[in-house]
Amino acid sequence: MPAKSPDRINRCEWASSDPLLLEYHDKEWGVPVHDDSRLFEFLTLEGAQAGLSWLTILKRRENYRRAFAGFGIVKISKYDDQKVNLLLQDSGIIRNKLKILSTIQNAKCALKVADEFGSLDKYLWSFVDGETKKNRWRSMSLVPATSPVSDSMSKELAKRGFKFVGSTICYAFMQATGLVNDHKMTCFRYSEV
Repeated sequence: MPAKSPDRINRCEWASSDPLLLEYHDKEWGVPVHDDSRLFEFLTLEGAQAGLSWLTILKRRENYRRAFAGFGIVKISKYDDQKVNLLLQDSGIIRNKLKILSTIQNAKCALKVADEFGSLDKYLWSFVDGETKKNRWRSMSLVPATSPVSDSMSKELAKRGFKFVGSTICYAFMQATGLVNDHKMTCFRYSEV
């Protein structure tokens, strides 16, 4: 049965529990992203989510943008121990040292990937041959947590030195950035993205 939110629009069920999730679902989730900084933002936020809810991260998103220089990859790649210590004191983000260090490491890796492939965008979208994989789910309970593509992406990113890029994180990243369309077929956003 389709999920109806208070405004009577059919949506994916997870989006109707909070206004922030609703806005994210309706405006961002599954929309193809091709900007390197935005792709890096989602990779960072999905990694930060590990062990937490997406709502927890969304509530801190603006703080992450401030703390990580608007997700400027070059700037983040130059963060030093002093900056890490400042970030560990920042109550606006998840103060997990491994996650903070992984963001800096991932920025360095993203720059290498961009040098090799021309952009982070070209590299990440190569996993789906440059086109959104459009699934046909009738129920959110059928949506997997991983896929063969996210398995491959996870392995390749890890080989290149990226951290917090397990297959589940990669699949959530793919959903968020439109590499895969996992809106339910009855959701109003399914045909829009």
